[in-house]
Amino acid sequence: MFSVVRRFLAATALALGGAHAFAAEVQVAVAANFTAPMHRIAAAFERDTGHKARLAFGASGKFYAQIRNGAPFELFLSADDTTPAKLEEEGAAVAGSRFTYAIGRLVLWSAQAGVVDDKGEVLRRAAFAHLAVANPKTAPYGAAALEVMHKLGVADALAAKLVTGENIAQTHQFVASGNAELGFVALSQVWDDGRLTGGSAWIVPAGLHAPLRQDAVILARGRDNPAARALADYLRGAQAAAIIKSYGYGQ
Repeated sequence: MFSVVRRFLAATALALGGAHAFAAEVQVAVAANFTAPMHRIAAAFERDTGHKARLAFGASGKFYAQIRNGAPFELFLSADDTTPAKLEEEGAAVAGSRFTYAIGRLVLWSAQAGVVDDKGEVLRRAAFAHLAVANPKTAPYGAAALEVMHKLGVADALAAKLVTGENIAQTHQFVASGNAELGFVALSQVWDDGRLTGGSAWIVPAGLHAPLRQDAVILARGRDNPAARALADYLRGAQAAAIIKSYGYGQ
């Protein structure tokens, strides 16, 4: 009788935990602009699948260099579409695994109310000491910010006022701390559930810069990791899409 009960309990445990019976872990490199939504997505992913995502955040250009030098990442969420494509072409990513997970939006933001007007005219008036931007050589949002300033004809006039962050997270910190009165950051950093979280902002019209199409790709190291494939699939699902949209991204 005891053995029958034991087999029954074992079968019940397997049935209840079957979805998580083969849980794995995936190392993920994530563009800094996607920090807040990715934390939420990773938590939901672990709850729903049992797989765990280990997250690292930074500039896409720096991640590219790290991946090419053997960093143990298995999935890469870039802030652009060119870097994942390049990795795929070079054989450092799984062919055919690349997809767009979000369309980013750029915003000119100040932590103080009333500093940034809703048309961005503050850039022409230039009545400020410091304007923060991400490093355009490694951060696509920084490159987009420079493109906007050139199109508005203010790049030369503002050059001496620029403060460059290593990535978009550091750029946001410059503005949030008051070390720069305003700066170009990702909308996702100052937007939640359809509203600005604080300060003042101008959401830059998409036509003023190249599209911030953000692609993900499974890296060569993640080829045989079920958690890497599962997270890539999850990012394309309805639950992740709702989270991504709530931070102001398009898809």
